[in-house]
Amino acid sequence: MTAVSSDWPTLTVPDTSHVALAALTAELATTAVDYDRTGNIPIAGLQAAHRGGYLTATVAARFGGPELGPFDVVRILVALGEGDPSVALIAANNLAAHQVQAKNGQWPDELYADLVRQSARGPALVNVIRAEPELGAPARGGLPATIALRTATGWTLKGRKTFGTGGRALAHHLVWAITDETPPRVGHFIVPGDSKGVIWHDTWDHLGLRASNTHDVSYHDVAVPEGNFLEIPFQNGVYRDPAATSGPATLGHTALYVGVARAARTAFGAFARTRVPSALGRPIAETERIQAVAGEIESQIVQAETLLYGTLHRLAADEPGVAQRLPSVKVLIARAAITAVETAVAALGNAALTRSNPLERHLRDVLCVRVHPPQEDTALLAAGRASLFPDN
Repeated sequence: MTAVSSDWPTLTVPDTSHVALAALTAELATTAVDYDRTGNIPIAGLQAAHRGGYLTATVAARFGGPELGPFDVVRILVALGEGDPSVALIAANNLAAHQVQAKNGQWPDELYADLVRQSARGPALVNVIRAEPELGAPARGGLPATIALRTATGWTLKGRKTFGTGGRALAHHLVWAITDETPPRVGHFIVPGDSKGVIWHDTWDHLGLRASNTHDVSYHDVAVPEGNFLEIPFQNGVYRDPAATSGPATLGHTALYVGVARAARTAFGAFARTRVPSALGRPIAETERIQAVAGEIESQIVQAETLLYGTLHRLAADEPGVAQRLPSVKVLIARAAITAVETAVAALGNAALTRSNPLERHLRDVLCVRVHPPQEDTALLAAGRASLFPDN
């Protein structure tokens, strides 16, 4: 393991107090609507997250980082998601990459040291680029078509990927590819974002998380040094994709959508307190119907937060069986977050579906929780088999 030295800068320790996270949410929320409209990279939100040290919260202590645990990381992502979920998604991917490096330490020392130094100066983002046009999501199985060809100095990378969140803002790509060796190997290749042959395609035109810049990207004979290959070993001759395995990091992406539900609660309350129909003569917030709707929204958020934070506490206590149930927990949190937002929208009708109303954006954004692995059908199938055949 690499020891801390003068080569590693000391990164900012994030303030995870309720006051600090609320201020972070408020700052991101001031620009979220504009980035949603334009689809531009949410620079202001990313810079705000960087200033507070939230983008590097998972960098290991031996690399000069704060090395925050899953509970604090999830709280950060809830706060980011409540302010701007596109920023939160980019941040979640970046934090996950640093978490893996903290655990495995696979990056070449100087390359990772350079990334940490960049991260001390400004947002230096990393994401794993995996999905492909023909294959789809790797968590469903299969091997990549993107190929790394052996050269005298390392590798040449060729292929096209879809859904590369972060787009041109990424400092490094971790590109999932297969080697041309016999037998082949599979893993992630560290590619600097400004490498010759990296070509972005502006394909992202999505319902939600519009500022996440989740575009397609091609790699045309991209030169990669020998040491930039992070191999994922086959297990007994079978490739088992890491994305198909659940762990505490599984809840990171889910957490940001709990933040979206919280933002929807705020938007619903603000509308209800100021909407005064002429026939009623008082704010609709004073009616029992709207109060009951607010109670349903609150109950769904309580459910989501209790599952999210409670599961992390149980994992920390090493309770048996909890890790195996993480896919089901993800499904239930996602359902609760979606229900909270849909309940608010249904109660307000057309007003909530108008682009000037924040609830329209929150509805679009929260629906994106379903695409993150493990997806609902996969999680339910695994849970059902475990329940019916517990000894297998």
